[in-house]
Amino acid sequence: MDRDRPAAFDPRHVSLLWASPDRAAELTKMHAELFNPAWDEPAIKSLLEHPAAAALIATAGQTREPAGFVIAQLAADEAEILSVGVAEKWQRMGLGRRLIEGLIRAAQRAEARRLFLEVSVDNEAALRLYGSLDFRRVGIRPKYYKRPGEPGIDALILALNF
Repeated sequence: MDRDRPAAFDPRHVSLLWASPDRAAELTKMHAELFNPAWDEPAIKSLLEHPAAAALIATAGQTREPAGFVIAQLAADEAEILSVGVAEKWQRMGLGRRLIEGLIRAAQRAEARRLFLEVSVDNEAALRLYGSLDFRRVGIRPKYYKRPGEPGIDALILALNF
């Protein structure tokens, strides 16, 4: 067991912070550990600098290390999650739910009426999470996700109405 990850960890003790462009390196590192292909730092920094950006970083543990993130964009009365991830040692502890709930609150405050996201059809943990938060399937993107050495994987388009 990681000494910085308590056995009885309570996700309510996670800090959700706005991820400004100066946090791009931290988000890039986490993204690279979770996704292949990963986004590079200039791409993430550019997203965070965009006026429509809404991004959160979760910090956890005694050292308040970066544990997860969500990057989204708001436009008119809609929002879209572009990427979300939780560092491996913090997975399955409720951090993903906290990040999505934080983003939902931010989107609602910005007067969005609908939140979209895309998720791989084989990402069972994410599909369970989004289903538990009342996201509904509104479409599919065939062979959307490209993984090295694999055929394309379909993406489900999910939406949550506020």
